[in-house]
Amino acid sequence: MFKRLKNSTFFQRTQRGLYGTELTDLFPLMKPLPLPDGVTESQLFDFVTSVRVADAPEAEMKAYGEHDFRRFVYTWDLTRGATGKCLELGGNPYFTTMLLNEFSPLDVRLANYFGLEENGEHTQWVNYVSLDGKGASKELPFQHFNIEEDAFPYSDDEFDVVVFAEIMEHLLNDPCAVLGEIKRVLKPGGTIVLTTPNVARLENIAKLLCGENIYDPYSVYGPYGRHNREYNQHELYQLLSHMGFEVQDMFSSDVHHNATEHFFSADAIKELLAKIKNREHGLGQYIFVRARNVGAANKLKPNWLYRSYPESELS
Repeated sequence: MFKRLKNSTFFQRTQRGLYGTELTDLFPLMKPLPLPDGVTESQLFDFVTSVRVADAPEAEMKAYGEHDFRRFVYTWDLTRGATGKCLELGGNPYFTTMLLNEFSPLDVRLANYFGLEENGEHTQWVNYVSLDGKGASKELPFQHFNIEEDAFPYSDDEFDVVVFAEIMEHLLNDPCAVLGEIKRVLKPGGTIVLTTPNVARLENIAKLLCGENIYDPYSVYGPYGRHNREYNQHELYQLLSHMGFEVQDMFSSDVHHNATEHFFSADAIKELLAKIKNREHGLGQYIFVRARNVGAANKLKPNWLYRSYPESELS
Protein backbone atom coordinates (compact mmCIF):
# COMPACT_ATOMS: atom_id res chain seq x y z
CA MET A 1 0.00 0.00 0.00
CA PHE A 2 2.74 2.48 0.94
CA LYS A 3 4.51 2.11 -2.40
CA ARG A 4 1.28 2.82 -4.24
CA LEU A 5 0.47 5.73 -1.94
CA LYS A 6 3.91 7.31 -2.31
CA ASN A 7 3.27 7.81 -6.02
CA SER A 8 -0.25 9.16 -5.52
CA THR A 9 -1.36 12.76 -5.84
CA PHE A 10 -2.51 12.60 -2.23
CA PHE A 11 0.94 11.71 -0.91
CA GLN A 12 2.69 14.33 -3.01
CA ARG A 13 0.29 17.06 -1.88
CA THR A 14 0.60 16.01 1.75
CA GLN A 15 4.40 16.21 1.52
CA ARG A 16 4.54 19.68 0.00
CA GLY A 17 1.26 21.06 1.36
CA LEU A 18 -1.92 21.77 -0.55
CA TYR A 19 -0.96 25.39 -1.13
CA GLY A 20 1.76 27.14 -3.05
CA THR A 21 2.21 29.38 0.01
CA GLU A 22 1.14 28.88 3.61
CA LEU A 23 -2.35 30.31 3.18
CA THR A 24 -3.44 28.44 6.28
CA ASP A 25 -1.16 30.74 8.30
CA LEU A 26 -3.28 33.65 7.11
CA PHE A 27 -6.76 32.16 6.88
CA PRO A 28 -8.65 29.28 8.56
CA LEU A 29 -9.29 27.54 5.25
CA MET A 30 -9.23 23.81 5.94
CA LYS A 31 -11.15 21.85 8.55
CA PRO A 32 -9.33 18.81 10.02
CA LEU A 33 -10.25 15.64 8.17
CA PRO A 34 -12.59 13.34 10.13
CA LEU A 35 -11.86 9.63 9.83
CA PRO A 36 -13.86 6.47 10.52
CA ASP A 37 -12.78 4.65 13.66
CA GLY A 38 -9.74 2.46 13.10
CA VAL A 39 -9.03 3.73 9.57
CA THR A 40 -6.02 5.84 8.59
CA GLU A 41 -6.18 8.71 6.13
CA SER A 42 -4.04 6.81 3.63
CA GLN A 43 -6.31 3.74 3.85
CA LEU A 44 -9.38 5.91 3.34
CA PHE A 45 -7.78 7.71 0.40
CA ASP A 46 -6.94 4.42 -1.29
CA PHE A 47 -10.47 3.14 -0.74
CA VAL A 48 -12.22 6.25 -2.06
CA THR A 49 -9.97 6.77 -5.07
CA SER A 50 -10.32 3.13 -6.12
CA VAL A 51 -14.03 3.62 -6.88
CA ARG A 52 -14.82 3.25 -10.58
CA VAL A 53 -18.17 3.35 -12.36
CA ALA A 54 -18.02 0.50 -14.86
CA ASP A 55 -18.84 2.62 -17.94
CA ALA A 56 -16.97 5.83 -16.92
CA PRO A 57 -13.55 6.96 -18.24
CA GLU A 58 -10.79 5.61 -15.97
CA ALA A 59 -8.66 8.77 -15.97
CA GLU A 60 -11.64 11.02 -15.24
CA MET A 61 -12.76 8.90 -12.28
CA LYS A 62 -9.23 8.77 -10.85
CA ALA A 63 -8.74 12.53 -11.13
CA TYR A 64 -12.14 13.29 -9.62
CA GLY A 65 -11.62 10.96 -6.67
CA GLU A 66 -8.20 12.42 -5.86
CA HIS A 67 -9.22 16.04 -6.41
CA ASP A 68 -12.32 15.98 -4.19
CA PHE A 69 -11.38 13.27 -1.69
CA ARG A 70 -11.73 15.58 1.31
CA ARG A 71 -15.15 16.79 0.18
CA PHE A 72 -16.52 13.25 0.09
CA VAL A 73 -15.19 12.56 3.58
CA TYR A 74 -16.60 15.79 5.06
CA THR A 75 -19.98 14.93 3.53
CA TRP A 76 -19.94 11.41 4.94
CA ASP A 77 -19.00 12.77 8.38
CA LEU A 78 -22.11 14.97 8.51
CA THR A 79 -24.17 11.75 8.58
CA ARG A 80 -22.13 10.28 11.45
CA GLY A 81 -24.43 8.92 14.15
CA ALA A 82 -27.50 8.88 11.89
CA THR A 83 -29.53 5.70 11.46
CA GLY A 84 -32.47 4.61 9.35
CA LYS A 85 -33.21 5.16 5.68
CA CYS A 86 -31.12 7.60 3.62
CA LEU A 87 -31.75 9.08 0.17
CA GLU A 88 -28.65 10.26 -1.67
CA LEU A 89 -29.62 12.54 -4.55
CA GLY A 90 -27.14 12.56 -7.43
CA GLY A 91 -25.20 9.57 -6.12
CA ASN A 92 -23.15 8.99 -9.28
CA PRO A 93 -20.10 8.64 -9.38
CA TYR A 94 -20.63 7.03 -5.97
CA PHE A 95 -17.59 8.15 -3.97
CA THR A 96 -19.80 9.38 -1.09
CA THR A 97 -22.14 6.42 -1.63
CA MET A 98 -19.33 3.95 -1.01
CA LEU A 99 -18.29 5.80 2.16
CA LEU A 100 -21.88 5.63 3.40
CA ASN A 101 -22.16 1.95 2.55
CA GLU A 102 -18.85 1.07 4.21
CA PHE A 103 -18.82 3.34 7.27
CA SER A 104 -22.42 4.04 8.29
CA PRO A 105 -25.43 1.94 9.33
CA LEU A 106 -27.73 3.87 6.98
CA ASP A 107 -29.91 2.04 4.46
CA VAL A 108 -28.90 4.09 1.41
CA ARG A 109 -31.18 4.60 -1.59
CA LEU A 110 -29.94 6.43 -4.68
CA ALA A 111 -31.31 8.86 -7.24
CA ASN A 112 -29.62 10.16 -10.40
CA TYR A 113 -30.41 12.19 -13.48
CA PHE A 114 -28.44 11.36 -16.60
CA GLY A 115 -30.94 12.32 -19.30
CA LEU A 116 -31.93 8.68 -19.83
CA GLU A 117 -35.02 8.17 -21.95
CA GLU A 118 -37.08 6.61 -19.18
CA ASN A 119 -37.54 7.45 -15.53
CA GLY A 120 -37.78 4.60 -13.06
CA GLU A 121 -35.29 2.18 -11.55
CA HIS A 122 -31.97 1.50 -13.26
CA THR A 123 -28.68 0.02 -12.04
CA GLN A 124 -24.97 0.69 -12.40
CA TRP A 125 -21.99 -1.47 -11.48
CA VAL A 126 -19.24 0.02 -9.33
CA ASN A 127 -15.78 -1.50 -8.96
CA TYR A 128 -13.53 -0.70 -6.01
CA VAL A 129 -10.72 -2.00 -3.80
CA SER A 130 -11.84 -2.93 -0.30
CA LEU A 131 -9.94 -1.92 2.83
CA ASP A 132 -8.24 -5.32 2.90
CA GLY A 133 -6.86 -4.68 -0.61
CA LYS A 134 -9.18 -7.02 -2.51
CA GLY A 135 -10.94 -6.01 -5.72
CA ALA A 136 -14.73 -6.00 -5.46
CA SER A 137 -17.83 -5.01 -7.41
CA LYS A 138 -21.25 -3.78 -6.34
CA GLU A 139 -24.47 -3.31 -8.28
CA LEU A 140 -26.19 -0.09 -7.26
CA PRO A 141 -29.87 0.43 -8.09
CA PHE A 142 -31.10 4.02 -8.48
CA GLN A 143 -34.22 5.94 -9.38
CA HIS A 144 -33.86 8.14 -12.45
CA PHE A 145 -35.75 11.47 -12.46
CA ASN A 146 -35.22 15.23 -12.78
CA ILE A 147 -35.57 16.85 -9.35
CA GLU A 148 -36.67 20.17 -10.89
CA GLU A 149 -39.31 18.74 -13.21
CA ASP A 150 -40.56 15.53 -11.59
CA ALA A 151 -42.19 14.73 -8.27
CA PHE A 152 -39.81 12.57 -6.23
CA PRO A 153 -40.92 8.90 -6.60
CA TYR A 154 -41.02 8.38 -2.83
CA SER A 155 -43.64 8.48 -0.11
CA ASP A 156 -44.15 11.30 2.37
CA ASP A 157 -41.90 11.03 5.45
CA GLU A 158 -39.99 8.08 3.95
CA PHE A 159 -36.41 9.03 4.83
CA ASP A 160 -34.46 9.80 7.98
CA VAL A 161 -31.62 11.47 6.04
CA VAL A 162 -31.38 13.13 2.63
CA VAL A 163 -27.92 13.83 1.18
CA PHE A 164 -28.12 16.75 -1.26
CA ALA A 165 -24.48 17.19 -2.27
CA GLU A 166 -23.15 19.33 -5.14
CA ILE A 167 -26.57 19.79 -6.79
CA MET A 168 -27.81 23.12 -5.44
CA GLU A 169 -25.48 25.10 -7.70
CA HIS A 170 -26.78 23.32 -10.83
CA LEU A 171 -30.47 24.17 -10.33
CA LEU A 172 -32.02 26.31 -13.05
CA ASN A 173 -35.41 27.51 -11.87
CA ASP A 174 -36.80 26.95 -8.38
CA PRO A 175 -34.60 25.79 -5.48
CA CYS A 176 -37.50 26.23 -3.03
CA ALA A 177 -39.55 23.68 -4.98
CA VAL A 178 -36.68 21.17 -4.82
CA LEU A 179 -36.16 21.76 -1.10
CA GLY A 180 -39.93 21.40 -0.69
CA GLU A 181 -39.83 17.92 -2.25
CA ILE A 182 -36.87 16.99 -0.06
CA LYS A 183 -38.87 18.17 2.94
CA ARG A 184 -41.88 16.12 1.85
CA VAL A 185 -39.97 12.83 1.70
CA LEU A 186 -37.97 13.61 4.87
CA LYS A 187 -39.42 12.62 8.23
CA PRO A 188 -40.19 15.35 10.78
CA GLY A 189 -36.95 15.77 12.69
CA GLY A 190 -35.03 14.16 9.83
CA THR A 191 -31.69 15.45 8.58
CA ILE A 192 -30.66 17.11 5.33
CA VAL A 193 -26.95 17.15 4.47
CA LEU A 194 -26.26 19.83 1.88
CA THR A 195 -22.95 20.69 0.26
CA THR A 196 -22.24 23.25 -2.46
CA PRO A 197 -19.38 25.44 -3.74
CA ASN A 198 -18.90 28.65 -1.78
CA VAL A 199 -19.28 31.72 -3.98
CA ALA A 200 -17.42 33.74 -1.31
CA ARG A 201 -14.34 31.50 -1.36
CA LEU A 202 -10.94 33.11 -1.07
CA GLU A 203 -10.04 32.24 -4.66
CA ASN A 204 -13.11 34.12 -5.94
CA ILE A 205 -12.19 37.20 -3.91
CA ALA A 206 -8.72 37.11 -5.47
CA LYS A 207 -10.16 36.71 -8.96
CA LEU A 208 -12.52 39.68 -8.56
CA LEU A 209 -9.76 41.89 -7.16
CA CYS A 210 -7.63 41.32 -10.24
CA GLY A 211 -10.53 41.64 -12.69
CA GLU A 212 -11.13 37.94 -13.40
CA ASN A 213 -14.62 36.52 -13.91
CA ILE A 214 -15.93 34.01 -11.35
CA TYR A 215 -18.86 32.62 -13.39
CA ASP A 216 -18.76 29.03 -14.62
CA PRO A 217 -18.07 28.39 -18.34
CA TYR A 218 -20.72 26.91 -20.62
CA SER A 219 -20.64 23.13 -20.69
CA VAL A 220 -20.82 20.52 -23.42
CA TYR A 221 -23.12 18.64 -21.02
CA GLY A 222 -25.76 21.37 -21.32
CA PRO A 223 -27.24 23.71 -18.70
CA TYR A 224 -26.95 21.15 -15.90
CA GLY A 225 -23.26 20.70 -16.68
CA ARG A 226 -22.37 24.12 -15.25
CA HIS A 227 -22.90 26.01 -11.99
CA ASN A 228 -25.93 28.19 -12.58
CA ARG A 229 -25.96 29.91 -9.15
CA GLU A 230 -23.55 29.57 -6.27
CA TYR A 231 -24.32 30.55 -2.66
CA ASN A 232 -22.61 31.85 0.46
CA GLN A 233 -23.18 30.62 4.01
CA HIS A 234 -25.58 33.38 4.99
CA GLU A 235 -27.79 32.70 1.97
CA LEU A 236 -27.95 28.99 2.72
CA TYR A 237 -28.86 29.70 6.33
CA GLN A 238 -31.62 32.07 5.20
CA LEU A 239 -32.95 29.65 2.58
CA LEU A 240 -33.00 26.59 4.83
CA SER A 241 -34.65 28.57 7.64
CA HIS A 242 -37.24 29.84 5.15
CA MET A 243 -38.02 26.24 4.23
CA GLY A 244 -38.49 25.08 7.83
CA PHE A 245 -35.05 23.60 8.49
CA GLU A 246 -32.94 24.29 11.58
CA VAL A 247 -29.23 24.49 10.81
CA GLN A 248 -27.21 22.37 13.25
CA ASP A 249 -23.78 22.56 11.68
CA MET A 250 -22.36 24.75 8.92
CA PHE A 251 -18.78 25.34 7.88
CA SER A 252 -16.69 26.08 4.82
CA SER A 253 -13.49 24.28 3.97
CA ASP A 254 -10.96 23.94 1.21
CA VAL A 255 -10.73 20.43 -0.19
CA HIS A 256 -8.01 20.74 -2.85
CA HIS A 257 -5.27 23.06 -4.07
CA ASN A 258 -6.05 26.73 -3.48
CA ALA A 259 -5.02 28.97 -6.38
CA THR A 260 -5.59 32.33 -4.64
CA GLU A 261 -2.06 33.66 -5.14
CA HIS A 262 -2.19 32.94 -8.85
CA PHE A 263 -4.51 35.96 -8.96
CA PHE A 264 -3.80 38.29 -6.01
CA SER A 265 -1.60 38.58 -2.94
CA ALA A 266 -3.09 36.72 0.04
CA ASP A 267 -1.35 39.14 2.43
CA ALA A 268 -3.08 42.07 0.73
CA ILE A 269 -6.45 40.30 0.94
CA LYS A 270 -5.85 39.63 4.64
CA GLU A 271 -5.25 43.33 5.20
CA LEU A 272 -8.45 44.25 3.36
CA LEU A 273 -10.59 41.70 5.21
CA ALA A 274 -9.21 42.75 8.59
CA LYS A 275 -11.47 45.80 8.30
CA ILE A 276 -14.57 43.55 8.16
CA LYS A 277 -15.54 41.68 11.34
CA ASN A 278 -15.18 37.88 11.10
CA ARG A 279 -14.75 37.99 7.33
CA GLU A 280 -11.70 35.74 7.51
CA HIS A 281 -14.07 32.89 8.32
CA GLY A 282 -16.20 31.31 5.61
CA LEU A 283 -13.57 31.55 2.85
CA GLY A 284 -13.27 27.83 2.11
CA GLN A 285 -13.96 26.37 -1.32
CA TYR A 286 -17.11 24.46 -0.29
CA ILE A 287 -19.94 24.90 2.21
CA PHE A 288 -21.10 21.94 4.28
CA VAL A 289 -24.43 21.99 6.13
CA ARG A 290 -26.40 19.64 8.36
CA ALA A 291 -29.94 20.76 9.21
CA ARG A 292 -33.07 19.26 10.78
CA ASN A 293 -36.59 19.27 9.36
CA VAL A 294 -38.36 21.05 12.22
CA GLY A 295 -41.26 23.13 10.92
CA ALA A 296 -43.51 24.21 8.08
CA ALA A 297 -41.94 25.75 4.99
CA ASN A 298 -42.81 29.32 4.04
CA LYS A 299 -45.06 28.98 0.99
CA LEU A 300 -43.85 32.28 -0.45
CA LYS A 301 -40.56 32.63 -2.29
CA PRO A 302 -37.79 34.69 -0.64
CA ASN A 303 -37.53 38.00 -2.48
CA TRP A 304 -33.72 38.09 -2.20
CA LEU A 305 -33.49 34.95 -4.36
CA TYR A 306 -36.39 35.39 -6.82
CA ARG A 307 -37.38 38.29 -9.04
CA SER A 308 -40.08 39.21 -11.58
CA TYR A 309 -42.64 37.14 -9.66
CA PRO A 310 -45.96 38.72 -8.59
CA GLU A 311 -45.65 40.44 -5.23
CA SER A 312 -48.26 38.04 -3.85
CA GLU A 313 -45.82 35.14 -4.36
CA LEU A 314 -42.82 36.76 -2.65
CA SER A 315 -42.03 37.03 1.04
